[in-house]
Amino acid sequence: MFESLQDRLGSILNGLTGRGALSEADVAAALREVRRALLEADVALEVVRSFTDKVREKAVGAEILKSIKPGQMVVKIVHDELIAMLGSEGVPIDLNAPAPVVIMMVGLQGSGKTTTTGKIALRMTTRDKKKVLMASLDTRRPAAQEQLRQLGAQTGVDTLPIIAGQSPTDIAARAVQAAKLGGHDIVILDTAGRTHIDEPLMIEMAEIKRRSNPHEILLVADALTGQDAVNLARNFDERVGITGLVLTRMDGDGRGGAALSMRAVTGKPIKLIGVGEKMSELEEFHPRRVADRILGMGDIVSLVEKAAENIDAEKAAAMAAKMKTGKFDLNDLADQLRQMQKMGGMGGIMGLMPGMAGMKDKMTAAGLDDKLFGRQLAVISSMTKAERANPDILKHSRKKRIAAGSGTDAAEINKLLKMHRQMADMMKMMGGKKGGGMMKQMMGGLASKMGLGGGMGGMPDLSKMDPKQLEALQKQAEAAGIKPGSLPGLGGGGGLPGLGKLPGLGGGGFPGLPGLPKKK
Repeated sequence: MFESLQDRLGSILNGLTGRGALSEADVAAALREVRRALLEADVALEVVRSFTDKVREKAVGAEILKSIKPGQMVVKIVHDELIAMLGSEGVPIDLNAPAPVVIMMVGLQGSGKTTTTGKIALRMTTRDKKKVLMASLDTRRPAAQEQLRQLGAQTGVDTLPIIAGQSPTDIAARAVQAAKLGGHDIVILDTAGRTHIDEPLMIEMAEIKRRSNPHEILLVADALTGQDAVNLARNFDERVGITGLVLTRMDGDGRGGAALSMRAVTGKPIKLIGVGEKMSELEEFHPRRVADRILGMGDIVSLVEKAAENIDAEKAAAMAAKMKTGKFDLNDLADQLRQMQKMGGMGGIMGLMPGMAGMKDKMTAAGLDDKLFGRQLAVISSMTKAERANPDILKHSRKKRIAAGSGTDAAEINKLLKMHRQMADMMKMMGGKKGGGMMKQMMGGLASKMGLGGGMGGMPDLSKMDPKQLEALQKQAEAAGIKPGSLPGLGGGGGLPGLGKLPGLGGGGFPGLPGLPKKK
């Protein structure tokens, strides 16, 4: 979503950090470029003016111009103001109210209200262990109520039975009553939308609010809306009184202006973001992490969370046991590739790693995109059990058969085998006495430096820590003078501990993937 803005701001701020001293003219010129970059990203003009004024006010002070690294101080000020614009802390949906808690979904037609209603219901059912009832109040759009019923059947969430001819306000009152009688913790009201804001829509929303008395009113908005997002958010807030925002299509290639504008204009927090079409692809919005991504600082906490959600704990334990013996066959490699696919593919992982976001274009140019995983998995799937367990038996005739079965060629198979050999060698080094001792010393040294304890020679299991603990851990590392690029398991060489021992999530690229230049 923020790639173009990230590239622009990255080049502007890199120009500042590369200088030994800064004049007020240098800061002013950089802020003009920042202003232009934000406007091109569809951020509202009033928000851009406020942002640049606040940065200028702090960046032209004497303490900045006389500091040891003025360029880095300006980057810090931009980063802090970006967080302030997005909201200092992530705010989840508030469920602290007498049951049933009523959540009202509002927004324009086509913004994704019905799908988002299903996603939120699934999230609360699986993660929060709540009993949820969904009700469609959309009597205008054909089959809207049937769509929500189908989503309920797909996710296993209760939906209010459809009664033809009822008005939206009557459905809302019936839904609340049914939730009380059915012992539901939460009832989500999926209201109707229009192609544009009009008076009848606002009157209907106000009447539904009066009849159902919702605890949360969430405005669902398309992140690709652009400048008009500000008017949309302001109108709904003034007439209905929203408590939070949900942005959909955050995985799109839009410029991200809506996300930066709506929070600043309404003062209401962005609570959730839709990052894909699947029902599970809904995430909490963390302003600091988004600001880090926009400025190319990565988001190691989100990477750890993704790994914890997607990596099978039993397989991770089995993999760790294999590492100790130094064994690593093609079945293990296939498991690693599938896990990386679940975590968003190579591009998704690299985008979350500090300083690595700019490598994605180079990787694509070198042919190291996510299609590579698919081809490699196809090659492995075309092998027999014996060949996967013992790649050394693969001679020319066998490679020819595998190439025909996977739609690839011998060169592709040789690349895969080379990648496997390199990863197997790394496993032997880490599993052996010498290598294992080296890893334990590194992790133990880190733990003693930070005052932490835990497994893996002193490093706690990151996959079992909550987001606040992870952020505190990262701050402790920085306070201890450890840079993210050099810290084993936090973007440095050696991979992320506690994440199923994923090899190669470190600096310098993925081992065994040919053509990936090392970051200097």
